Amino acid sequence: MTTPDLPAELKAALDARLQGLSRTDAAERAALISRTYRDGGGSGAIASEADALAYTLVRMPATYAAVTASLNALREIAPQFAPASLLDVGAGPGTATWAAAEAFPSLKNFTLLDANPALRALGLDLSRDHSRLSAMTYHRGEARAKLADAEAADLVVASYMIGEINDAERKPLAELMWAKSRDTLLVVEPGTPAGYARIIALRAQLIAAGAHVAAPCPHDDRCPLVAPDWCHFTQRLPRSRAHMHLKSAELAYEDEKFIYVALRRASPVQHPARVLTQPVITKAAIKAKLCTDRGVFDAVVLRRHKAAYQRFRKFDWGDGIFDLAEETRN
Repeated sequence: MTTPDLPAELKAALDARLQGLSRTDAAERAALISRTYRDGGGSGAIASEADALAYTLVRMPATYAAVTASLNALREIAPQFAPASLLDVGAGPGTATWAAAEAFPSLKNFTLLDANPALRALGLDLSRDHSRLSAMTYHRGEARAKLADAEAADLVVASYMIGEINDAERKPLAELMWAKSRDTLLVVEPGTPAGYARIIALRAQLIAAGAHVAAPCPHDDRCPLVAPDWCHFTQRLPRSRAHMHLKSAELAYEDEKFIYVALRRASPVQHPARVLTQPVITKAAIKAKLCTDRGVFDAVVLRRHKAAYQRFRKFDWGDGIFDLAEETRN
């Protein structure tokens, strides 16, 4: 599986752009843009090259880690999937494209779409020396309009973007993204109740259109979780010194909360159960909240069942479990 760290080439490209940059100014710009997003705004707050670089330096590591974790789950379900073409909708600086390129060496054709000129320019600049991404096609324009003219791709990705469009636009955009997916559509959103609600709505819409869930859900039925509970996952990633400074952070790592859905044309051969929270390990047992094709339940693996206990010790929040041990019980 691909690691959540940014690839060495991307780190080098970002580090080169840090030279001569006022980190105080960049931190202030990034904080302002982040507040705009939290208040329901979009990438329109990113109006200049300096804005694009500041925001990318702060947000790209976490977004990359979340997309990578989602792609890893997809690869676990569909190990034979070897897409040749990618369509990245709302691509920004190309974060999801970089993650997909790392996850799938088979990818040769990369098409990116985004309306923000500053993010597009930075995305092209960051990838110009990459052996595969330097030849990517990046169209500037509103996602739905550009998507209608784009060629279909084996893998379509939309990461952290459907929350930027209004409710009326989401359904036609989801329908169009699915129509452009020859095989798989992956949508990633922030791991908030609102992000989960957007994913659930898109999931239901496209299942009705014939899609099958590959991950994270172990079924195509309605989500069994009941409010105020919501499905989300977390990915830990390291912070560089520059990243810590830009975020005014003290910890050398951060945990990105995210939610995703991978939808495919064909139903997976098998669906793993999904670990919905971090398992609790005690001297007597391991307790894990699992989503299965039978619904959500709390599995308990007793220590005396040594093989099952040792196997469950390896599972983390978000992992898939293909064969539930017989020793698990409610």
